[in-house]
Amino acid sequence: MSYAPASVPAAPKTAAAMSALVLAILLAALDQTIVSTALPRIAEELNGFDSIAWVSAAYLLASTAATPLWGKLGDMFGRKRLYLASTSLFLLASVGCGLAQNLAELIAARAVQGVGGGGMIVLTFALVGDVVPPAQRGRYQGMFGSVYGVASIVGPLLGGIFTDQLSWRWAFLINLPVGAVTLAIAARVLPAGTRRATARIDYAGALLLAAMATGIVLITSFGERWGWTSPGITGLAVATLALAALLPAVERRAAAPVLPVTMLASRTVVIGSLIGFVANAAMFSVLVYLPTYLQIVHGVSATLSGVHLLPLVLGLVASQSLAGRWAAHADRLRAILVTGLLLNTAGLLLLATLSGTTETLALSGYFFVTGVGMGMIPMVVLTAVQNTVPAEDIGAASAVVTFARSTGAAFGVAVYGALLTSGFTSRLHHLTLPAAFAPDRPETVQALPSALRPAVLDAFAHATGSGFLWITPLVVIGALLALLLRPGHDNTPTRSAQDHRTPETSTTPA
Repeated sequence: MSYAPASVPAAPKTAAAMSALVLAILLAALDQTIVSTALPRIAEELNGFDSIAWVSAAYLLASTAATPLWGKLGDMFGRKRLYLASTSLFLLASVGCGLAQNLAELIAARAVQGVGGGGMIVLTFALVGDVVPPAQRGRYQGMFGSVYGVASIVGPLLGGIFTDQLSWRWAFLINLPVGAVTLAIAARVLPAGTRRATARIDYAGALLLAAMATGIVLITSFGERWGWTSPGITGLAVATLALAALLPAVERRAAAPVLPVTMLASRTVVIGSLIGFVANAAMFSVLVYLPTYLQIVHGVSATLSGVHLLPLVLGLVASQSLAGRWAAHADRLRAILVTGLLLNTAGLLLLATLSGTTETLALSGYFFVTGVGMGMIPMVVLTAVQNTVPAEDIGAASAVVTFARSTGAAFGVAVYGALLTSGFTSRLHHLTLPAAFAPDRPETVQALPSALRPAVLDAFAHATGSGFLWITPLVVIGALLALLLRPGHDNTPTRSAQDHRTPETSTTPA
């Protein structure tokens, strides 16, 4: 018995459904980054400097770990039902975050919020397969990708504004009015879908995937702090690899596997997931560390750093939109991905030339090229994968790609952070710096004596550029993988637009 989506809604209803899904992506994406600029104030108010990193790590860990299970449960029990549940859980946890009285309560609420946020993201991407036919998916996925990219930059700005003007608690409480609108629209216009009449949850597979995700996030989040070769990180790496080796055997025995082994035989799914991994590793390295470069080297505020990044946002949004439209033709998918990855490579090479004297006009050009390249990749990958797998596996396939992208983002930020720190430190060994100097705090850099500041700023700028240079080979690997992609010629059967509109038998309404 297989899952089959309901009939595609009429155009006005489709637009309403898309608005609800866009709002969900906005909320879930913002909460990955909005807290970053509020962390110092949170640590001060809740007296938890030693454990403050867990406020971000708990959300990322829970979101990544829960993604595969949400995708499969949506396939089994109806995506609308699970979407409403995950959004409700996200909003309830947002209340918990906003009302937390100590750091332990905040971290626990952030973990629950991450579980809900992971479901919102993967089910939103999968619901596109219920609402629109394959030929139109690329356009809408591109729109979601634009929202995701913009949220990654706007999030820290909003967090700073809320923290300075109101309270850090509003970084979480603002979710409530927006989320209420999202739920109201979604409950009314999303297709009910269908569910399998008899379904068994693959608890063993879900637990294994969650444990793997936990290991990956802990390694990437705390590797530099604990030491990359420390017993704890080494043990986590060995355990994570062992779980990955065990997973195929467990999934072969499952009646309804969270990760169908046959999906791993699909060239499009495997290559698409790998491309998503390397593209997000590069993308989040840029999005996380360019604002730091602007604030430290050019001395701008957090708000103005967002203004400086507008060319990147413009390039990302424009290319997402165009790539989504072009992706309606399956034979163009490979060309779009190769072009995007090559442009991303060019953008990273331009960023590798950053120095303490790079002018604003040049920066804008570098940012625009990088944004155009980044925007052409993520949602085209997802469209290629969704158009390859059977309808009953769209949720699971979307979860695989989302899982790969999430782990890629964590990996990229961790690796780039290590490269930046080592590069910066190596360039400062000949300088005598004040005890209060902290390279990750712009105010201490700007407070350096005038005789030291130029050398420190130049060192940080060159370390930033070197980090982007070392990330570039990942994107080149992605471009080579894209050349092997053959959408429409996969071993996994695909469904046509007509199949998409025709419900299958032996199902019950969700």
